Amino acid sequence: MTSEGRDTPIPATLNVVLLASAMTACAGCLWLASHADAWAVRLMAAGVFSFVNNTVFSLLHEATHGVLHPSRRVNDGLGRVAATLFPTSFTMQRAFHLNHHRHNRTRLEQFDYFRPGDNRFLKRAQWYSILSGLYWLFVPVGAVAFALIPGLLHRLRGTGTHYGEQTGADAYLGRLEVAPGAAIRWEVLLAVAVQAGLVSALDLTVTGQALCYAAFAVNWSGLQYADHAWSPLHVRDGAWDLRVAAPVRWLFLNYHYHRAHHRHPHVPWLHLGRFVDSSAPRPSFLRVWLSMWRGPRPLPATVEDATSGPASFGTQPREEPLPLTVEAR
Repeated sequence: MTSEGRDTPIPATLNVVLLASAMTACAGCLWLASHADAWAVRLMAAGVFSFVNNTVFSLLHEATHGVLHPSRRVNDGLGRVAATLFPTSFTMQRAFHLNHHRHNRTRLEQFDYFRPGDNRFLKRAQWYSILSGLYWLFVPVGAVAFALIPGLLHRLRGTGTHYGEQTGADAYLGRLEVAPGAAIRWEVLLAVAVQAGLVSALDLTVTGQALCYAAFAVNWSGLQYADHAWSPLHVRDGAWDLRVAAPVRWLFLNYHYHRAHHRHPHVPWLHLGRFVDSSAPRPSFLRVWLSMWRGPRPLPATVEDATSGPASFGTQPREEPLPLTVEAR
């Protein structure tokens, strides 16, 4: 990362207003999906939920980098509140996400390519779990599993196995063994309490919740790799500043400017547009997402030997993993 942009101000008041508004809108969508008589209205509510809960997630993402609020204490507190609607643990999300920045587009995160020796069934299973939204389900289930049975994740790491390396499970789950377990447990308890409170206060139905979170899962999960698929195999430049309709980009708080974010993770969402490189390739989200449905591709020999991305999308030199640090301002 560079020092450029470290003086960009955090829009703290705007972030708080957006978080409160988005969470309120999410609650309204959950209620409507549970109580509307017409299925068309229920499905519309689920569709809206899939976008406004991505606003909440984008603010959670800001908190993991310490740029949701200038006060670290307030930043983390708001991050914990935002995490309850995912739902997940803020501490767990921060550990995973900062690890992602460290290993982006290294061998641990090349889900779009078949490397020599890869288990192709496992690779495809991972890939289509991302596209189908099943990837989202692993997060809340995994958070609860870690909170209840911390030792279970050690077994799932696959330390020293090809499975653990190919899936990245060893590197990612290993971070939780040094994370504050007590904090994760009470954050999971907070998420459970908030979800239970919503069910009780709004008289939510299982169907209504399932519709909303299924729509959110597909919407959120697809973007999590569309902004990396086929990008250069480079820790900082291995992402796209995707083109997408402006209203969608606004709801996602410029999350589609993902290359700019990986190059400047300390820059708040409001200012990311200033750091988009207009000379770099900018494929549309729809183009990349549709190409993903064809499945992972064999790793081109030119990529493995010399370059770091398909020629049609541009190339960059490869780079070693970054040190794992918590962004702070």
